[in-house]
Amino acid sequence: MKPFLSVIIPAYNEAKRLPLTLLDIDRYLSAAEYSYEIIVVSDGSVDATNEIVTRFKGLIKNLRLIENQENHGKGWVVRQGMLEAKGNWRLFMDADNSTSVDQFNNMLPFFSAGGGSAFGEKDSYDVVIGSRAVKGAKLTPVQPFYRQIPGKIGNLIIQILVLRGIRDTQCGFKCFSELAAQKIFKLARINRWGFDVEALVLAKLNNFRIKEIPVIWANDMHSTVGFGAYVSTLFDVFKIRYWLWRHEYKGLI
Repeated sequence: MKPFLSVIIPAYNEAKRLPLTLLDIDRYLSAAEYSYEIIVVSDGSVDATNEIVTRFKGLIKNLRLIENQENHGKGWVVRQGMLEAKGNWRLFMDADNSTSVDQFNNMLPFFSAGGGSAFGEKDSYDVVIGSRAVKGAKLTPVQPFYRQIPGKIGNLIIQILVLRGIRDTQCGFKCFSELAAQKIFKLARINRWGFDVEALVLAKLNNFRIKEIPVIWANDMHSTVGFGAYVSTLFDVFKIRYWLWRHEYKGLI
């Protein structure tokens, strides 16, 4: 049977954090009234990530592992998971469970049974994204001010160049309708940090409606994401802007 929801988890060397995340997802979804599948996409992991997922397949139903021998980048494996998923709605979330899958419940009112705004349904959305920057969002603990600065500057640049009106493009909790996922991720090119921005740009180019909703975000004070990730993201944003100027995407839509 075709699942209602596909949960896609990109993972690179997540042996320590992934088990609790999988158990939390299973605890929530096993009580849900809709069908689902859980897909872990291993991005060339060299620790025990693959072995752990394989072991958990006996404990957690509808759990699947996509194993890549080489590291390609988060954007690459999210794209892979989105295109191999079977669900009517396809959610990707982080392996560290920064936003728990129970926040998916807050997305449901913005979906539609018929597939979204592309089918002409009023007040429905094709892409619903979690945000740490809109009213109602909660960060626990609150991120230190000095760590907020690069993100705020980066978002300002992103809004000016490509995505005006989206307050938080980088939150790792985004859901796409089946139609949106197929169209967007078949066109996507960015393999690393800027893939979120590209996915949302492609959503707009395809006239998919985007809804940004507040989420609860468990802030990892020991996160290894450094300044280089911000630089890499902005470099990708400039590439996207260049491709837009050249109308390279429109030739593919």
